[in-house]
Amino acid sequence: MKVQVLGRGSQEITYAVIFGKGDEVMAGLTEFAQQYHVGAARITGIGGIEEATVGFFDRPGKRHRPMQIDQPAEVLSLLGDIALLHGQPVVHLHMVVGFPDGSAHGGHLLRAQVWPTMEVIVTAYPNAMNKRLDAETGVAVIDPSEK
Repeated sequence: MKVQVLGRGSQEITYAVIFGKGDEVMAGLTEFAQQYHVGAARITGIGGIEEATVGFFDRPGKRHRPMQIDQPAEVLSLLGDIALLHGQPVVHLHMVVGFPDGSAHGGHLLRAQVWPTMEVIVTAYPNAMNKRLDAETGVAVIDPSEK
């Protein structure tokens, strides 16, 4: 993973986070957020994967039901954010991938191994977003009233 600062606005910093063959996206972005002290950001990306696991939220089970993507695919859309839970950055991403026949699959990103590259743009903001654990769903949700 390589990082480049693309720009510094009056309030925000935009980074290019570039992944190479074999890099794991969730671990890499979590490491990036920790290293650069990111407490609030929006994320977009495109690229390719060798394989991945996405999830669909199972309400009764209160967890993401994993779905394996076990073939190379084009990342058509990678969207998400970074917020803090108990003071630690949490990366939340959704990903849609396309296959050679034109079909697409997607969901909540649990893990993805890059091949050949993934180009991720992270725009970080100065004021942290904070999450709290929602007791009813078991999900960490952004709560603007959390400090």
